[in-house]
Amino acid sequence: MLLTNKNRLIEMLSAALQGLAQERGLGDAPIPRLERPKAVDHGDVACNIALQLSKAWKLNPRELAQALVERLEQQPGYGDLIASCEIAGPGFINFRLSNAAKTAVVQEVLTAGPQFGQLAPEVAPVSSAMIEFVSANPTGPLHVGHGRQAALGDALANLLATQGIKVHREFYYNDAGVQIANLALSVQARLNGLKPGDAAWPESAYNGEYIAEIAAAFKASSEYKDDIEAIRQFAVAYLRNEQDIDLKTFGVKFDCYYLESSLYTDGSVAKIVDELQSIGKTYESEGALWLKTTDDGDDKDRVMRKSDGSFTYFVPDVAYHTSKWNRGFEKVINIQGSDHHGTIARVRSGLQGVAQKRGWGIPKTYPEYVLHKMVTVMRHGEEVKISKRAGSYVTVRDLVEWSGGVTPEMTPDERELALQRGRDAVRFFLISRKADTEFVFDVDLALQQNDENPVFYVQYAHARICSILTQWGGQVSDLKGADLSLLQSKASDHLLRRLAEYPEMLTDAAADLAPHALAFYLRDLAGDFHTFYNADRVLVDDPALKLARLALLSATRQVLENGLKVLGVSAPAKM
Repeated sequence: MLLTNKNRLIEMLSAALQGLAQERGLGDAPIPRLERPKAVDHGDVACNIALQLSKAWKLNPRELAQALVERLEQQPGYGDLIASCEIAGPGFINFRLSNAAKTAVVQEVLTAGPQFGQLAPEVAPVSSAMIEFVSANPTGPLHVGHGRQAALGDALANLLATQGIKVHREFYYNDAGVQIANLALSVQARLNGLKPGDAAWPESAYNGEYIAEIAAAFKASSEYKDDIEAIRQFAVAYLRNEQDIDLKTFGVKFDCYYLESSLYTDGSVAKIVDELQSIGKTYESEGALWLKTTDDGDDKDRVMRKSDGSFTYFVPDVAYHTSKWNRGFEKVINIQGSDHHGTIARVRSGLQGVAQKRGWGIPKTYPEYVLHKMVTVMRHGEEVKISKRAGSYVTVRDLVEWSGGVTPEMTPDERELALQRGRDAVRFFLISRKADTEFVFDVDLALQQNDENPVFYVQYAHARICSILTQWGGQVSDLKGADLSLLQSKASDHLLRRLAEYPEMLTDAAADLAPHALAFYLRDLAGDFHTFYNADRVLVDDPALKLARLALLSATRQVLENGLKVLGVSAPAKM
């Protein structure tokens, strides 16, 4: 893909600045940074490098800026890129791009199509990455918190893929340990005719009605027998299948489902513990085995093996992440609830011990984490109450059906359309805020078909452009020959700027692990389109101007589609 205007200008500025530094015997010059001026009247991009260097270079900042501009004007291609520049205030340099430079993005988009904004694998920051997300215990349905993980993880995976990175999606099943034992115990109690509230109901049992459904399904199956291990296996399989259905409804797929139980059966957990003991990373105290996590910055050491011989929950996590590194994933991102914050130091500390033992160069920040906060669901103007004690949740399936307006009376086709609307709304909403902020999901807003609904607002922009192109009736390929110099209005200028920001926005969002930045961008792009549409009539009598404006809209439609696809949201042609 061609260099963006911003990168071209940075290259020219760097060359001019380096020449100036060498002329004055000042050594290497820093790479200048550009930013968009807060006031549109100040130009398209601005640079404050003269202010930054004036003290070190012992020059008046305006004099330094003037010397830099004079050198810059001698750079090849300067006139093609820059229409004018001026020195403002104490030494800011404000640039106005040429019309040809600003409109070039339209042809770039029309030529690249779905690939616009994407990097090739050979220039990717890393070759491959693993994203682990959802990873729900198979002890209950997928709730709205898992939905936020699913939306974040899938969008982040797509975002990294735009940077030329090969992405592996993984779901880690905690199918071993105390919680699974409690699941089996809960189903067994239901099979014995007990229910929550009964005197004999186990205190640690799960209270949700889904436990009764599992018990009934097991009793009706050919696998039925009064054996706790058989109950455990059936319950885990039943809930895994239910979770798979929910993930399919949500449009999320995984490359691998990794079982915690496999880490015990293949000896990985025991081996990790032995290795950490062999290098003096552990010690015995109070009948338990402790890991020296304080050596790696934790506030206190942590128990690995309890006095009863069982391992604490972070030990298999260390073994699991050892597996990730051993499988060649040098970049690993875990998306988890904020309640997992305390495990980060323990897992990383254990991994550093493994690295020391095996001679591996695992970074101290491995793995990376995206921690999300809770979601509150509002419906009919009231908070939907949930209760862990009662086993009641807002499931992913509930949220999709509510947000799509699914009703029992719908035909299969109507239901599928409603589910698509629900999927789109849930995905977009759950991605539209930073992961580390709490989020209020308003089902009533998701159902609205107006500008207040952000996903509708963006999708309607796409559908509106499709309608205009259909009304025109020509071939989109003909737009590649449009005279874009005719795009000179303020509204078209804003839209062109926004389109040009797309590639860099993707790169920054991927580097920051911030898919919400793409949701913000799409809303801004839709807003700029709607403003343009209201200000500049597209299907005008002048054939050349009409083609120029249609080319701009076609490029906008393509970027909207590209961005929505990264978020896992559809781009309907009609609404």
